[in-house]
Amino acid sequence: MHEGLIDSVVRQLMSGKEATVYIVRCGAEDRCAKVYKDANKRNFRQASLYQEGRTSKNSREARAMAKGTRFGRKAQEEAWQTVEVDTLYRLAAAGVRVPRPFGFFQGVVLMELLTDADGNVAPRLNDLVLSEGVALAYHATLIREIVRMLCIGVIHGDLSEFNVLVDRDGPVIIDLPQAVNAAGNNNAAGMLQRDVQNITNYFSRFAPSLASTQYGKEIWALYESGALHEEVALTGRVAVDDRIADVAGVLRDIDDVKAEHEARLRYKAALQER
Repeated sequence: MHEGLIDSVVRQLMSGKEATVYIVRCGAEDRCAKVYKDANKRNFRQASLYQEGRTSKNSREARAMAKGTRFGRKAQEEAWQTVEVDTLYRLAAAGVRVPRPFGFFQGVVLMELLTDADGNVAPRLNDLVLSEGVALAYHATLIREIVRMLCIGVIHGDLSEFNVLVDRDGPVIIDLPQAVNAAGNNNAAGMLQRDVQNITNYFSRFAPSLASTQYGKEIWALYESGALHEEVALTGRVAVDDRIADVAGVLRDIDDVKAEHEARLRYKAALQER
């Protein structure tokens, strides 16, 4: 308010494991202000898994974060907070359905307030009861948004029915401070497949036919092969490789490598004795 970014705080909207969200007034518009909780007050587990692959533009900060100094922890906390607004700008530019960001200031993300057709605050997906047809349509929308995110190298990392709002135009993905770099995180495949499975499990309550689909594995296989694009046709099925593993052949290859290594050592030893 002192900086003139908002005019007033209307009310608290919700409080989660990592932040408290307020409705704020900005001129003639209502917007959201997401205020991050202190690191020691958050309840987000295994944060280090999500931070793998993130880089700092400041080498001093990077060294301090690696050492875990007080300055490093402060820098890491600031980096954690800025990930969401940076990711929101990237995803919005790519056409992904996320809240439109307006900026970040001292631990507060200012963004669009999502509303339903009646102008009320958009409900969480988890709070809705859906028909089978709507569940199938919303699932297809979110799978397409996950693909669109992965096409620019981003994985949500904690996606579920609790991190999706439904505004007047359908599902909108929220809560992105833990978003990961698909190419730089060793856990990326598992996170992507978990995100897809979480969403699929939820919608299968209303559309049981979704329970047997394997969109997560299919999407990741296409990504790894370089064949993933926004308009890719998905089937929800993955071809099963039922070939019997040639264990004996693998063991022979290992023995051959060991023998080659031992031969090199013997050759080096013979040279040293001359």
